[in-house]
Amino acid sequence: MAGLFSRGSSVPDPVRRAAGGKVLAWVQAEDGTWLAGTRDAWVQVPPEGEPLLLPWEQVHRADWDTEERSLTVERVEEWGSPTARWTHRLSEPGSLLVLLRERVTASIVLQRRVDVRRKKGFTVIARRPPGGEGSVTWAHQFDPGVDPADPAVAALAEAALVEAQESLGLR
Repeated sequence: MAGLFSRGSSVPDPVRRAAGGKVLAWVQAEDGTWLAGTRDAWVQVPPEGEPLLLPWEQVHRADWDTEERSLTVERVEEWGSPTARWTHRLSEPGSLLVLLRERVTASIVLQRRVDVRRKKGFTVIARRPPGGEGSVTWAHQFDPGVDPADPAVAALAEAALVEAQESLGLR
């Protein structure tokens, strides 16, 4: 069962309790986990254990595999930390995928690409809660093979961050 502003079907109780806000779309994965989205967060409610409430600006990416009928969601992490990743098989994603794309995209304020050498480099990313309230968070996404500990790369990353912040009037 899936919903987006559904009339006639109500949000399941575990989802409503975990969400902390109005649930805009929801679906139950094949393993029984409820997946949902509110205006402010991605919500996962497993059949057992604690729910996950992940603000949209902390969702690094989400990928839908049509052939496998699986949705993978990744969390934003500090560079060098393992990526937290959840994969769920869905018989029907309903409108949850549309909401997921819209909310994650709405959290991105700026993305600026910087090449270090031959198409290898990093991206400076500024994100904020999609509702516009809250502070902007900054991250660098480094391509494989680009070492942020390298002094030349670190200097480029810092300069790109300052330039990006200035472009938004935040410095």
